[in-house]
Amino acid sequence: MVNSHTRDGAGIGYRAPDEEEEATEPTVLVFEAREYSLSELDALADGLAAEMAGRGVKAGDRVALMSSNRPEFVVAVRAIWRLGAAVVLISPAYKHDEVAHALALTNPTLAVGDSPVLAELLPMLSLDDPVDPAQCSFPPPDPAAEAVLVFSSGTTGMPKAVRHTHASFGAAVGQWCDALQLSSTDRMQVLTPPSHILGVLNIMTALEVGAWVRLHRRFDVDRMLRHIETDRITVEMAVAPIALAIAQHPDLESFDLSSLRYIMWGATPVTPSVAETVTRRAGVGWVPAYGASELPVIACNPIEGARLDSVGRPVAGVSIRVVSLETGEPLGVGEPGEIQARANSLMAGYLPEETNAEAFVDGWYRTGDVGYLDEDGWLLLTDRSKEMIKVKGFQVAPAEIEAVLHGHPGVVDCAVFGVPDPVSGEAVIAAVARTGTTEAEELITLVGDRLASYKRPSRVVFVSDIPRLPSGKVLRRELKERYGRTSDK
Repeated sequence: MVNSHTRDGAGIGYRAPDEEEEATEPTVLVFEAREYSLSELDALADGLAAEMAGRGVKAGDRVALMSSNRPEFVVAVRAIWRLGAAVVLISPAYKHDEVAHALALTNPTLAVGDSPVLAELLPMLSLDDPVDPAQCSFPPPDPAAEAVLVFSSGTTGMPKAVRHTHASFGAAVGQWCDALQLSSTDRMQVLTPPSHILGVLNIMTALEVGAWVRLHRRFDVDRMLRHIETDRITVEMAVAPIALAIAQHPDLESFDLSSLRYIMWGATPVTPSVAETVTRRAGVGWVPAYGASELPVIACNPIEGARLDSVGRPVAGVSIRVVSLETGEPLGVGEPGEIQARANSLMAGYLPEETNAEAFVDGWYRTGDVGYLDEDGWLLLTDRSKEMIKVKGFQVAPAEIEAVLHGHPGVVDCAVFGVPDPVSGEAVIAAVARTGTTEAEELITLVGDRLASYKRPSRVVFVSDIPRLPSGKVLRRELKERYGRTSDK
């Protein structure tokens, strides 16, 4: 085992294990050349928790965490939970205004991370500073208390905070473990940001079952494939861009992927041609799954006999119904409507609280997705009733981008919409009515400077006017029909 106890600015370290521990305790987390056992992670979490407690963090508080992919992220989450506090996960891609909004919405007591943006806005414990491992005793957290807050954009434009309790997130971990049939013999790797619900769910589920996990700084398809081969990865997690990168890799056949039991496809609907290409070239099958920040695990395919046209059946503990988009009445088999779900893994609610009214109906969570259940209980998605754009698994609110564009003096009116994209799931398109000679690149750069990179429009189309109803509501479907082809200029 590599001794990663450091005091040279490389980040949180751990105590050196004695020979007996080193011989008996398995590694559960690997990052580059550093390896951690569960007891080493626990000792680091205890030490960081003690330091946060010394700064006034107590049960019921919230702590903001904005971190790149690194093992210190895992330590920080577990340390915050040690204190009975809730972790507010802020994407490392967020810019100043987005971080400021997240902090104002959640009002955290302290910040932890490696982001200079976060440090400007709130006193921050740096993950680059070493922490002395400790062995402390903490009371178990209240199951009904907040555990984790992640951000999910709403139709109002600014991101909402999704609140999960220890009970609801713990239930999601159990459902994910059961659905994917994970055990201590599995070996996984995490390449996506852990601040996303899927990233933190994958990490915490793996630790719960004692699986082996390699955490990467960032996604790189060559590195991912090489580590599947050398680490003998058994379960790979993929979103649409990762799946496409695998399918298009020119030397895919040169990698030994025989250790994989399956690749899980989540966050966006499966593109059958991409999945089938990987299976044909590499001999690896797929397990499509479906969830949301609000309800992390809704449906999943069986490990054996998965279908690419369906996200699977509802997992144990989750109930699904399909209701009419017009009347809200439950529909029968094969009838498409809005998908609604309820479970003990459902979020406790949103912040701001006034946004909760539209999210629930009679205790059912409104997913905003349209689909149907077939006669055998398989769930098939067909559309989205909400206006959200889903880019690389992240929800993007058109109104948030429109607010930035409206701030440009050359923009008279604008509307943002999404179109299918084989790489990102959806691409962001901005229709703009302008004055003068405002250029598309200027507007794209403006959004990129103000918002996370995945919210930046891939294309701007200039129009004479934005089609709207008398109420002022944008006719986005009309814009999609007129300008939705990605080849349009």
